[in-house]
Amino acid sequence: MNQDTICAISTPPGTGGVAIIRLSGPQAIPIAHAVFLPRKKGKELLNQEAYTVNYGSIYGGNEPVDDVLASVFRNPHSFTGEDTVEIACHGSLYIQQQILRLLIDKGARTALPGEFTQRAFLNGKMDLSRAEAVADLIASTSAGMHKVALNQMRGGFSRKLSHLRDRLLRFASLIELELDFNEEDVEFASRTDLKQSASDIEKQIKQLADSFNTGNAVKNGVPVAIIGQTNAGKSTLLNLLAGEEKAIVSPIHGTTRDVIEDTVNLSGITFRFIDTAGLRETTDTIESLGIERTFGKLKQASIVLWVIDLSAPAAQTEQLAPLIIPCLEGKQTILVFNKSDLANAETIDTPPQLLIHLNAERICISAKNRKNTDRLKDRLVKAAAIPPIRQNDIIITNIRHYEALTKAQAAILRVLTGLDQNISADFLSQDIRECMHYLGEITGHISNDEILGNIFKHFCIGK
Repeated sequence: MNQDTICAISTPPGTGGVAIIRLSGPQAIPIAHAVFLPRKKGKELLNQEAYTVNYGSIYGGNEPVDDVLASVFRNPHSFTGEDTVEIACHGSLYIQQQILRLLIDKGARTALPGEFTQRAFLNGKMDLSRAEAVADLIASTSAGMHKVALNQMRGGFSRKLSHLRDRLLRFASLIELELDFNEEDVEFASRTDLKQSASDIEKQIKQLADSFNTGNAVKNGVPVAIIGQTNAGKSTLLNLLAGEEKAIVSPIHGTTRDVIEDTVNLSGITFRFIDTAGLRETTDTIESLGIERTFGKLKQASIVLWVIDLSAPAAQTEQLAPLIIPCLEGKQTILVFNKSDLANAETIDTPPQLLIHLNAERICISAKNRKNTDRLKDRLVKAAAIPPIRQNDIIITNIRHYEALTKAQAAILRVLTGLDQNISADFLSQDIRECMHYLGEITGHISNDEILGNIFKHFCIGK
């Protein structure tokens, strides 16, 4: 058990009305007691009951630092499973640093990123998947991500995995029991029943793994590439969608030479818009690198907004089409005919010939005059095709979890193949145990220091 007492500022950096300083470890209460003077006599922190708040002052020697509220949580009934004190002080940076310095002088040390949550995991207060959900909940920027992270932090995903591991353990026990009686040729479970059980487990693991596409979009945003020829209005459209001037708009061709990204929330869905360099033939080295990156981002996008300048000759789009169309396979594509205010009706009704048979939605807008842009936003939400997320839905958002699930699925598929081919029970048992191993990696039943260090180092300090 870790004997260090750690402390950190748990509120965001900067000046605010209130700041919270957290202290956790075996000496948390004595250390806080050494610098805290209660307003009422007999209310010292050493004797304070758990889950109560005490009003008093922090002193550095004989000098008062601030009037604070001190909350006490006693082990094992605290977030970390250790004695914990949370000091709510005024948000002055000077006050925060002074209190932190006093706690360190009395024997605490500065907490590492994520160390409070890591201690909660190590002390059995939560499993690894729930610990990771803490970071996701803090970072949530949409209703969907909030629901997913909150459900995972409350143990929805963990309970599902625990149920699957219990079934696999029973499965393995039956198989290994047969190994003990192999000379008597005893069968403890019919191969038909085992196959049905393995098939059901595989379906549930696959369902979890398949949810990663939705979860990744909810967590990181749906990637939308805005492409097209130079001066088609891509940057104007990005600024309109972002609600601020993110990209420079200029009549000069080739103004955007690099990739510009911004996230925007539309109808509860986070989109990651990527404004790209205009596509054209150029001898400019920097612009050429930007165009190369455009095609790289085009491959990564789930949705493509191909912006076409209706006021420009159709031949320009015809020249670009053979380069762009092969990159659109498997993507939701929306043809955005821009500058409709400068084009006549005949031009709008007769798009370039190569685009007539392209499987893509079409919409005419004027990004400059905000004409039809609300309809474009509605089509983007529809193209994202993210189903409504309910509070108890289990959706995978973590790449580590996804990788473990795909390995677990591969192992249980080998079990199904083995049952079909009537292979030896010891080989079946090995694959079942491997499936359990990968599910256990997610929750931390099977882990190592390297994995733990990599996970918690990405947490913010104070959490």
